[in-house]
Amino acid sequence: MRKILATLTCAATLALLAGCGGPKTDAQGFVIDPEFEKNLQAQLLDAKPGSVIDIPAGKYALSRSLSLTANGVTVKGAGMDKTILSFAKATSGAEGMLVTGDDFTLQDLAIEDSKGDALKINGTKNAVMRRVRAEWTGGPKTSNGAYGLYPVQVTNVLIEGTVVKGASDAGIYVGQSSNIIVRDNRAEGNVAGIEIENSSNADVYGNTTTGNTGGILVFNMPNLPVPGSKTRVYRNTVTANNHANFGAKGSAVSSVPPGSGVIVNSNDEVEIFDNDLKDNKTANVIISSYYSTGFDTKKGIAEAYDPYPENIYVTGNRFSGGGDEPGGRFTPLKALGGGRLPDVLWDGFTNPKLKSPGICVQNGAAKLLNVDGPGKFAKPRIDTTANCAPATRLKEIVLPAAMTKDSGKS
Repeated sequence: MRKILATLTCAATLALLAGCGGPKTDAQGFVIDPEFEKNLQAQLLDAKPGSVIDIPAGKYALSRSLSLTANGVTVKGAGMDKTILSFAKATSGAEGMLVTGDDFTLQDLAIEDSKGDALKINGTKNAVMRRVRAEWTGGPKTSNGAYGLYPVQVTNVLIEGTVVKGASDAGIYVGQSSNIIVRDNRAEGNVAGIEIENSSNADVYGNTTTGNTGGILVFNMPNLPVPGSKTRVYRNTVTANNHANFGAKGSAVSSVPPGSGVIVNSNDEVEIFDNDLKDNKTANVIISSYYSTGFDTKKGIAEAYDPYPENIYVTGNRFSGGGDEPGGRFTPLKALGGGRLPDVLWDGFTNPKLKSPGICVQNGAAKLLNVDGPGKFAKPRIDTTANCAPATRLKEIVLPAAMTKDSGKS
């Protein structure tokens, strides 16, 4: 009977290990099992709706990217520090994993040292990333992959309890998507910790971003199929995001100044509230238009693109430190804030067709500095009209119940 039970236990691991005698490891800690990658690729290829692929604890060196096209699949490990898929020795493919199937969940494992993005989910609905670690273990480098967790063109996104380090663009990036919750994650040592780009209806809360170039970004870029709006950034800890910018030259994030806490660029209807923002040396909050980012404005932009930030509400945040080492052209402006830049910076570009841009700051003693971007910094000033509020507040994002149900660790 014991022999039969041992055989059943072995089968329950879905044959990811060659035998039940226990994995062997090499001097670098990698599991030695020639059949592991072959079996994992086969399970992803053969997966059907409802499939659950369990990956045992261990550090596995993969030679090529993983891909999944089936709907309704869950892939899970034994924990983000126990089940590690390493692409440091990969010779084929860019992403660590590419997913194009709906109703996908990835949880309780790590993806390390992919050549490109760690996890990309493209053109799907109902994507869950839970307790996943995406990391480039050599530290911040321009040669690292651009994105850690990268859902794009996805309807219904949940990213929770993850850790992302070392991405040369954004650790957590949600692009051209809708109905999004990004909560309780840690982003450290990336160019952008968390970025919501050209996406609508997003709640970003309970996250910690520290040691990035910029903590949390809410961007709208031109010449993409969809614009974004309606993002709430709240109850986050955004501290000391002062890392030198190591983004690739010409990329959107290469213009992010070190020391940026929360940045809103060319996006509308954004609420920033109940956050702890501390020691971001340029500014704790930056509100900017397309025209002050350093992007190439000579190429032209789509007629439908709105380059101006509008209806931005900053309220109830706890500011501490920051603004003391802005560098460059911002340095002379410290005098307007008594030796440091005020907590909220605005480039001052406005849509001439609108009466008011709706840039509102009701946050205790925090001030809004209009740097006079249109006048090339000639007349920077504390904006005394910023004490305003939106007529209505944005609503909480609600995802399908099946997405928020946590099946627990393997």
